[in-house]
Amino acid sequence: MPKDRILVVEDESEYSDYLTAQLEERGFSVRAAPNGQAALELFTDEEFDLVLLDLRLPGVDGLDILRQLKDLAPETQIVMMTAYGLVQSAVEAIKSGAFDYITKETLNPDTLNLTVMKALEQRRLKRENTRLRAEINRKYTFENIVGKSRVMREVFGKVERIAPFKSTVLINGESGTGKEMIAKAIHLHSPISERAFVTINCGAIPETLLESELFGHAKGSFTGAVRTKKGLFEEADGGTIFLDEIGELPLRLQVKLLRALQEHAIRRVGDTSEIAIDVRIIAATSRDLLRDVRDGRFREDLFYRLNIIPIMLPPLRERSDDIPLLIHHFLRKYAKERGVIDVKPDAMQLLVQYSWPGNVRELENIVERAVVLSDSNTITVQLLPPELKRAAEEFHVHIPEDCLSIKRTLKTLVSGVERELIRRALERTSNNRTRAAKLLEISHRSLLYKLKEMNG
Repeated sequence: MPKDRILVVEDESEYSDYLTAQLEERGFSVRAAPNGQAALELFTDEEFDLVLLDLRLPGVDGLDILRQLKDLAPETQIVMMTAYGLVQSAVEAIKSGAFDYITKETLNPDTLNLTVMKALEQRRLKRENTRLRAEINRKYTFENIVGKSRVMREVFGKVERIAPFKSTVLINGESGTGKEMIAKAIHLHSPISERAFVTINCGAIPETLLESELFGHAKGSFTGAVRTKKGLFEEADGGTIFLDEIGELPLRLQVKLLRALQEHAIRRVGDTSEIAIDVRIIAATSRDLLRDVRDGRFREDLFYRLNIIPIMLPPLRERSDDIPLLIHHFLRKYAKERGVIDVKPDAMQLLVQYSWPGNVRELENIVERAVVLSDSNTITVQLLPPELKRAAEEFHVHIPEDCLSIKRTLKTLVSGVERELIRRALERTSNNRTRAAKLLEISHRSLLYKLKEMNG
């Protein structure tokens, strides 16, 4: 684990050397500044967990420096150092955000160590409380991943098996299938669950900013870099980083990510030194990365580094047994205030039969909308969006009045249904016939034969 970083701001060199030696002896990483201006410059270059700040500094009041440091980094703990006659000013400093104060005349190694440890523990507690509040708000647990179908039981079993290990995981699945929830479940069931879980969507941040977000940057490395900044890999140190939509990562950054995976170290933008990291990586994508590898859009070596443990999340249309469960789960989530408690059978039938291109996310949005618009305690067909009704009408059976031949009618109906299913499968796979055949649950050769028949 990285050492706690302490900044000593003291103009008397002998006293500064004494404090530095005492703190380094206890295993801390220590920097020293002889005045307020030097402290502020160091603060913009580096991050510190604790500052020991002299109340009387040449050229500027210690209280002013305190306020500026708190503006730069509110989470950093500050302990004021003062003489007997300035205790009242030290009390004023606590009102301005200092954690505590110590008097120089009575300071000894034990008092110093006790004060420093209390300040650092307080910082850790604040960060832990922030993390726990985020956990409560996000509520990513198995209980929130609804499903009893065979394919989802297999996913749950795999998550439980791999969670105790730090192997890299690659989650594949269409948009809206719950990839981030599975990643969070892996983290929460792992031995590092109390550590950070950091998320970044690789496709949502411009390439010019993405490298800095991932790896951090040094002060002055580009316009606007007014101070050194930690990247998300450093923030996740000891925990898990979730790289969503990894397939959108530019090739230039794929090289840097590969190095981070191989060397367990990163380098900030504009810096020459490397920083060791201990991070579990979980990546996710809705793209066909193997096809991207063949097309030169994704590095083959990075793919195999990420794909150590693959998890394939099925689309909702392939686990229709779970749809009623999910609907009632979302009803409990959204219907408390409105009192909506049920779904009419004909509405439920439409919901189950729909193909759900947006998967679970789309289903949740439709249930929430229906709850909000409902004037009763039941969701009816009238509350569902038009696309669900249109999809149902596509399979409406029309039999001419003068047709009585079962054989001829069934042949026509089956042919029509086959054409529609093949059209959908090819559309959904961007005309990839191998993947389309897999969706249709037929062989590639059978699909080619049916296409030949269709094209006459």
